[in-house]
Amino acid sequence: MTTGMTTGMSTNMATDTGTRAGTGMTTAEPKHSETGLELVVARYREDLSWLRELGLPASVYNKGPEPPAGLLPQGVRVTPLPNIGREAHTYLTHIVERYADLPECTAFLQGNPFAHLAPPEETPVTPAALRTRLLELAAARKPFAGLAWFRLRCDGQGRPHDLADPAKEGRWLGWGKDIPVAATFEALFGVPAPREFIARAPTGNMLVRRERILARPLDFYRRALDLVLTDPQDAENTGHAFERLWQAIFSGVPNMPDAPGPR
Repeated sequence: MTTGMTTGMSTNMATDTGTRAGTGMTTAEPKHSETGLELVVARYREDLSWLRELGLPASVYNKGPEPPAGLLPQGVRVTPLPNIGREAHTYLTHIVERYADLPECTAFLQGNPFAHLAPPEETPVTPAALRTRLLELAAARKPFAGLAWFRLRCDGQGRPHDLADPAKEGRWLGWGKDIPVAATFEALFGVPAPREFIARAPTGNMLVRRERILARPLDFYRRALDLVLTDPQDAENTGHAFERLWQAIFSGVPNMPDAPGPR
């Protein structure tokens, strides 16, 4: 946990090198459900049996061992990716590949989102409860919603953060370093970064409507993906920076990033 608010770190660590994603894509055609909602799941080694309980169309991007046979519901689209760039690499790959064929709503999820959906002292959120929440958000036409139980306040270096936690030493190359939130913001948007950021989807679990994604051109997401690929093993914590910037990326304003303050 950080001392600023609280933080949830992704388990999608980068351990391999690779080139721009898009290779190894499956040929299965995506299917949009009657609800207009699709899940995009960034998996490493997590048990995805919860997808059966959700019962929603899903695209799984797999960066670890192949999921056990019979684990996933029928019709789930599985795409292998190199294990680089944390979930930012996964989500941006999906957007670049599917930009012209996005459903009305996309729920971007980690392989085990449930650790971040309720405070640790409370009863964990069940797959059925997550399904209900996602469908309610989609029906309400919510343009952007972080699914974690908290928001995260930080400065341009990502402080306060827990990336120097001794218990995490050696998990990735950027351990012990700050997070280049301001530098990544400026590289993405070409304007000076604010002094403070409030991340509304700090764990990389969120629901985004199609118009919020399409408010920025495809080239923007290609450049964002290239930015992630310059730090494939997260040695400079670029992937961590994206966890604090999704609300700006999906602000819905094509030429200006979202204001950093809370709503």
